[in-house]
Amino acid sequence: MTVSLVLVLIMVVLYSSGIYLMLERSLTRVILGFLLVGNATNLLLLIVAGKAGVAPIVGGGVAAEEMSDPLPQALILTAIVITFGVSAFLLGLLYRSWRLSAGDSLVDDAADVAMRSESSTMNEGGPDSEPSDTEFDAGSEAPR
Repeated sequence: MTVSLVLVLIMVVLYSSGIYLMLERSLTRVILGFLLVGNATNLLLLIVAGKAGVAPIVGGGVAAEEMSDPLPQALILTAIVITFGVSAFLLGLLYRSWRLSAGDSLVDDAADVAMRSESSTMNEGGPDSEPSDTEFDAGSEAPR
């Protein structure tokens, strides 16, 4: 089984750029990153499938070693359908976000900022104190 180095490099570039885009705060870039990761996964399944062979439905004295495995092809079709469905859902979320806020970048709301600042002040107890990043600390009171 020989795998083209070009296919492997393309797959690595697709994965790395897709993950980079998914870490952005813009929903459009997250969707583009998800599409790149989905295409890289399809390429990975194609690479792992092995060498090309005769179609499995061909009869007439063809040995089993000469036939290609149909399972990776079925997995690629399933991955395409799943990627399409999730992309449609994410595009719906993007459209809803655009209609509500006229923008697609995520911003921190007041509760997130307050929780972050509250957590940082609780963790500055001193060198001997253990930092706690949860509200279920032994020293904290129960919420009312």
